[in-house]
Amino acid sequence: MAILSSRRRRTRLVPELDDQDLGKLLKSLRATTRSGTIATTDLCVAQISRLLERDPGDWDRRAHRMGVLADFLAGSHLPRSWARREPRNANALVLYAWSEVARARSQGSLEDAAGVIDSCFRAAELAPEDPIPWVVALSAARLERWEQPQVFGVWNEVLVRDRWNREAYQNMLGYLTPEEAGSRIQVLEFVDALRARMPANVPCAATELTAQVLQYHSVLGRGGFEALVARNHWSQMMAAQALDRVAHIWVRPGSIPHARALADLNVLAYALMAADRRHEARAVFEALGGVVTPWPWQTGGDPLDEFEQAQRRASVGG
Repeated sequence: MAILSSRRRRTRLVPELDDQDLGKLLKSLRATTRSGTIATTDLCVAQISRLLERDPGDWDRRAHRMGVLADFLAGSHLPRSWARREPRNANALVLYAWSEVARARSQGSLEDAAGVIDSCFRAAELAPEDPIPWVVALSAARLERWEQPQVFGVWNEVLVRDRWNREAYQNMLGYLTPEEAGSRIQVLEFVDALRARMPANVPCAATELTAQVLQYHSVLGRGGFEALVARNHWSQMMAAQALDRVAHIWVRPGSIPHARALADLNVLAYALMAADRRHEARAVFEALGGVVTPWPWQTGGDPLDEFEQAQRRASVGG
């Protein structure tokens, strides 16, 4: 048990990443959400409200906090209860909608898609400058396989309010893949257009590299000979250049200041190891300090095990 405890201290799944205030809230919620009493619900709602009301206008930080809370509360009655009790509270409506989207990711579809979309639109009316209701609507539209003109309409509503919203770009990237509603050509065009005008340190900076990891996973998923030589993906020009553009920049302190920077560094460490660029990956692992995100490591098995194995290989690599 001592060995296991030491292991978990070294590498750990930390949904809040480096957001200490969010981490404190999650710790408190873990201790209080199980009783299901009205008093407990009131306490949790008050704690959540206080955090979500901080940093107004920092859409990147708000989206990170809202998304983590939605994942955490996806199996709880609390978001629905809060939204019903405060139907004119935009935070309550968005948290309910996002928690339903989080639940649907494991179930395959939304139980009440119309209700979720309606909650997003009502929240957008109550907080017209906030992009997050539209971000959640985009996630729901993706799950429901809306036609592209409808999805791009929601996407444009996000961009008007937050030009470089990380969650929105991740959703559009997934939606445009051949596995969902698009094609490989559409993914390339989407990434090319973004790269041509995107500043280096914006929240969606990892979109290009994420696209390459998704393509790599697609090759692995075909099995057979293609999976055996999947590593060759990273020697192709576009994949290699995507890594070259960020490998030495992101490890510099403050180079990617957004809320989910540690998630982006996980993607970078994974891609560098997949490309057998171990020396460069070593610095990324050091910058991460043992903070692990489930994706993309979970593709190969238990994310903590996969991360640790990769970290060990990087430490002895050339």
